Amino acid sequence: MSPAKLIVAVFVGFVFAVSLLTVTAGLTGSLLAALAVSVLITAVAALRFRRRLAALDEQAAGRGLLVLSGVATLLAIVQLVRLTVFTVAPTRDDFAAVPSSSFSRHHYCGTAYFVAGGVAREATNIYDNALYDHPDSVATAQRKPRTIDGFNVDVYEYPPPFLLLPRMVLQVAPDLTRFRMVWFGLSAAALLLAMLLVAAALPRPQATRAVLLMPLVWAGMTTIAGLQMGNFQVMTLAISMAGMALFARRHHAAGGALLGFAVAGKLFPGMLVLYLAVRRAWRPVIATCLGGLLFVLLALWDMGLAPFTAFVHHLPRLLGGEAFAAFRNPAAIAANQSIPGLVFKLRFFGLPDAGFGGAKVVGWIYTVIAVTATVLLARRGRGGPIAWITVLVLATLRSPFLPVTYAGVAPLWLLTLLGAEHGERRRALAWIGLAWLAFEIVWPVDWPLDPRVATAINLVPMATMLALVVLGVRSDLGSEALRRGTEAPAPATG
Repeated sequence: MSPAKLIVAVFVGFVFAVSLLTVTAGLTGSLLAALAVSVLITAVAALRFRRRLAALDEQAAGRGLLVLSGVATLLAIVQLVRLTVFTVAPTRDDFAAVPSSSFSRHHYCGTAYFVAGGVAREATNIYDNALYDHPDSVATAQRKPRTIDGFNVDVYEYPPPFLLLPRMVLQVAPDLTRFRMVWFGLSAAALLLAMLLVAAALPRPQATRAVLLMPLVWAGMTTIAGLQMGNFQVMTLAISMAGMALFARRHHAAGGALLGFAVAGKLFPGMLVLYLAVRRAWRPVIATCLGGLLFVLLALWDMGLAPFTAFVHHLPRLLGGEAFAAFRNPAAIAANQSIPGLVFKLRFFGLPDAGFGGAKVVGWIYTVIAVTATVLLARRGRGGPIAWITVLVLATLRSPFLPVTYAGVAPLWLLTLLGAEHGERRRALAWIGLAWLAFEIVWPVDWPLDPRVATAINLVPMATMLALVVLGVRSDLGSEALRRGTEAPAPATG
């Protein structure tokens, strides 16, 4: 087996096995049974996947790319082994992403989904902080969360249709330990399958390089932290990109279901609907709208009207940022990667920050910029995965609060897709490595540090993210691949 095939087989097989292991462990409650099932199914799947390896264009993978891919694969496997141990054995917090950080050991975003999903039918307001905060918590001070099984309960801040997914998981994994296993496995599997599906939408040489660069995303601390915390951001990116890849293959119903759920559950992927509409891809647009409407109706049937009524009242505070308790914490403000969040950092340097009012103004100005860039990509771009993920990165930056801990997942994916176009060059590989390192510059929010220094540190990954967006726009509007006449991927049209 050639080095390229070996690297891809090892990486994909390992992530597949880990995803299957954790899901099965959560479903059965038995680690031994899960291990036996995962080994058996992975072995069978490997035989089928081996034929897929023949599609790799080994001439497109130079020695430098193979070395980078091999090192990233080893690092990703080490990271995933540690994360898997912490997932199936939560008391082994020495295997957390950052063991010396209490936040890393005890923060789990999935607690919000677990609590909100469990009370969605009975609670009059799933956005009531009393469901998530300790009774001693004060609204004007740093938040004191409730705890479940050693994890701090996060606050639920998503639209009601999203809860369909955690409520389904709760049916088969009713306690947090098992819920956490299943959720991690589903998130990892969704990201892996989406990345493979998106790579398949590229011309063969680019697809080969994209698959070889995939481990860089998984080796990144931002991806590991996102998976460990169970944040839906990872799965949102995966199902949104998978939906777009399915549209490119004219599987409109499946693509509409995936993107529709992403929009109904997280809102920001709606920027892709705008992108499709400007490209006059009416079938994908209609399929997405119908898919989103279906999930809204299912949520109404399952949970009733109360969560939607509460969401309507909560939405202004959500969009404006007032709903996020993180803005009471200087360390969290410093770690915020969003464009509107820049306003709050000004206070650290003796400047007026203009508060939430100023952040809203900056947010709407940026919205105009993001929409303009999306329209430009849709009208003049070639279309394809680089455009899709660039639009998603633009959309994520509009959020009032985008923690550095998982903000880098989408731009890292964009980095690998850009690298797939130019990754045969050593200079390009060096830049890819440097950009990847920029996202590794993360300072945990519970480590003491002057907020000014923390802000400066966290501006490094943010600046890299913005630079990748610019490169993504330039690549889609007039890439070297187009100038060379390389075959472009099929656009997402009806």
